Amino acid sequence: MKKCVFAGTFDPPTTGHKTVVEKCLKIFDEVVVAVMVNPGKKPLLSAEERKELLQTLFKGERVRVEIFGGAAVDLLEKEQTPFYVRGVRNTVDFEYENADYFANAKLKPDIITIYIPAEQQNIQVSSTLVKNSIKFQKDYADYMPEEIRADFIKMIKNKQI
Repeated sequence: MKKCVFAGTFDPPTTGHKTVVEKCLKIFDEVVVAVMVNPGKKPLLSAEERKELLQTLFKGERVRVEIFGGAAVDLLEKEQTPFYVRGVRNTVDFEYENADYFANAKLKPDIITIYIPAEQQNIQVSSTLVKNSIKFQKDYADYMPEEIRADFIKMIKNKQI
């Protein structure tokens, strides 16, 4: 059975994240979507809320959502897979992910990083774009999967954005 890890902050999950997972499901038997906890970031949603949204989005599929607070290479070891998937929207993402790849490869030489380019309609989509759209009261429907939009709205109702 082939398994990959797709890790990120997912604060909140976007249509771009959904597309990456859907493509992974065409390649792998199982996709582990890891909600990474980064003490250096102050997310809008708790790790548990992000996990809940992702589980709703991928319910009934070959996707397992985990919360993880360590290094990606440690997660790959825990999951016993060398396949690490990264979504890239542009050259800035690619440069960042490539630098990260070389750092990870020193720690886990058998790592196989797979870059999945964004679809044209998702090139500008990011969690930050969603949060800024909410902050400035702009429509973000095209950036967030419909399946989780209502749950997300409930989650942010009393949050400061």
